[in-house]
Amino acid sequence: MSDKPKNILDRPLEYLKGVSATRAKLLREELSLHTYDDLLRHYPFRYVDKTQFHKIAALTEDDDHVQLKGVLRQVNVMGEGRKKRLVARLRDETGMIELVWFRGVHFIQKQLTVGMSYVVYGRINVFGSRLNLPHPEVEAFNGNAQEAATLAPIYSTTDKLSNKNLNAKGLRRLTKTLLDQLAPADLPENLPQWMIEKLRFPSRYDAMQWIHFPPTQGKLHQARRRLKYEELFFVQLRLLRSNIKRKQALAGFHFEKVGAYFNTFYHEKLPFELTGAQKRVLKEIRADVNTGAQMNRLLQGDVGSGKTVVGFMTMLMALDNGYQAIMMAPTEILAQQHYAGISEMAEGQDIEVAFLSGSVKGRKRKDLLERLEAGQINILIGTHALIEPWVVFKNLGLVLIDEQHRFGVAQRAALWKKSHPYAPHVLVMTATPIPRTLAMTLYGDLDVSVIDELPPGRKPIQTLHKYESGRLRVFGFMRNEIDKGHQVYVVYPLIEESQQLDLHNLEQGHESLQREFPQPKYQISVVHGKMKATDKDFEMQRFVRGETQIMVATTVIEVGVNVPNASVMVIENTERFGLSQLHQLRGRVGRGADQSYCILMSSYKLSKDGRERIKTMVDTTDGFRIAEADLKLRGPGSMEGTRQSGMISLQLADLTKDQAILKVARDYARAMLEQDPDLQLPEHAPVRAYIMRYGKRFQSWARIS
Repeated sequence: MSDKPKNILDRPLEYLKGVSATRAKLLREELSLHTYDDLLRHYPFRYVDKTQFHKIAALTEDDDHVQLKGVLRQVNVMGEGRKKRLVARLRDETGMIELVWFRGVHFIQKQLTVGMSYVVYGRINVFGSRLNLPHPEVEAFNGNAQEAATLAPIYSTTDKLSNKNLNAKGLRRLTKTLLDQLAPADLPENLPQWMIEKLRFPSRYDAMQWIHFPPTQGKLHQARRRLKYEELFFVQLRLLRSNIKRKQALAGFHFEKVGAYFNTFYHEKLPFELTGAQKRVLKEIRADVNTGAQMNRLLQGDVGSGKTVVGFMTMLMALDNGYQAIMMAPTEILAQQHYAGISEMAEGQDIEVAFLSGSVKGRKRKDLLERLEAGQINILIGTHALIEPWVVFKNLGLVLIDEQHRFGVAQRAALWKKSHPYAPHVLVMTATPIPRTLAMTLYGDLDVSVIDELPPGRKPIQTLHKYESGRLRVFGFMRNEIDKGHQVYVVYPLIEESQQLDLHNLEQGHESLQREFPQPKYQISVVHGKMKATDKDFEMQRFVRGETQIMVATTVIEVGVNVPNASVMVIENTERFGLSQLHQLRGRVGRGADQSYCILMSSYKLSKDGRERIKTMVDTTDGFRIAEADLKLRGPGSMEGTRQSGMISLQLADLTKDQAILKVARDYARAMLEQDPDLQLPEHAPVRAYIMRYGKRFQSWARIS
């Protein structure tokens, strides 16, 4: 081994008492724990109040993790091969419960003695009609010492580590050994003293001690609050700093005038009055493109809030200043619809709008590319074909990206290289509303604009929840709407039969609809993800043209169909969909002047989350409220865009639940950078030192959207 590092936190785990070379290797491989510092930041994910014991007879399936105290009455190995398991019976004065292990059977059997008293901790499981505890923690009961304990930390671990006695209890021992070696000087402050005092935080040393071994619930709360704030503060500091530097470093095209294209459309062609939110967002965009720095802005708004017209008017700003604009959409049908809509808005002005996708081939493509390079095409709309190297512009100044989470960072970056001498202004549009503070974090250094107002006069979609017993009435309702000349969507979560899931899959559903809605009076389109793109587009276009009355589909229609005549959306097995997906599907109707409906079909057997999702959908059509509810149910890790980017790696803070802390952290970070952009003031030395030490943790996120 080399010499010990000067900073105790930089020492490899092999130096810690109780960690052999084998254990250190396992900790590296299984949990990515290399140093003392890594172990210190491996926080408990739960705590057990060691003074509280449940009675076995009082347990129910609604209980989650429980602690029991009792005498072991039996220990038997049962089954063979893969079915081998260890079954033990624990009895207290009220009843008996089984403890079950499927792994490490012989190792665990050696640790248990029939007739001895044990403290057992684990998650309740229902097996048949009985409760049991699979893979519980088991510890011999030692009376007073145990009773004196308060909140015992539970750490995440793995089977391999548990086999080396590094289960939650083993990790607890190692962490205690480490904390006993640390002095306050080993954990210097990383926040200015005035901030610590103003926010009434404990010292960093105390926070680290209390997060692992809290003397009381109050001290645990203080420690969590301080350490969550730290995580969010340094994320925000890095983001804001990166945004400032990007604006300083990345010059952009200067759209200095609002001219004839914009004014003619606004004053003479616009068929409706813009909402206050649309006007506000246009002002924000106008200010951005007039600074000489590159715009990198996220425009989010609910389904039907009028993002496209704002996008088009931004394009007109580019045209007024002599630049070309493009819009990239994730699917051909969505790109086609944008092309149709923008062509219609551009009518009557000398604007050349063109469409490009993989299906545009031969002479037609060659002519289009020549006119584009010559500057004869003002606006180009298309799919990812726009990023191909042979697509060359004369003077690209603006890029609009619709539903940006469907494009990878490399694809978006390719668009930057298509304009000279500067990168084009970028406006990213999404119909998946995200709470504002969260959007600022999820989308890195994008500035965020929100259209949080729907156009006046739109009738809210009525959302109804129906069980299987109401299916015939739903068919009758669909028939009435079709007889009025309207169209209907029916959406299924599966394409073909699954033995695991008892669902109405698309194929069965199509057959039953054909019986209820026979030809020739009724025509049905079928669209799913396994179809060829050409077949899918053919079926969608039949529905768009009104040649079919019912569209039976999987979620391929979630984004990308605009049929004002469709008034009913029926969603089968609603419980299988996420909230944001349900909201997107509902947004496919309600695009015309008539009252529209969304009918949520489900079985009677609903999980608590499933029931909550359906209730939220019935109660509100507000996309931002739905986004909040979705985040509470699923957490931010499930959001589109965060998975692909790997942006967020927070150990304690939860972007959903800790938005109040996030807002404070962002406000303080912004104020600090406004006062001291390079963190050179003496009082900011702790912040600067921490960033220098942990620079890699705060690496800049991708600048491209």
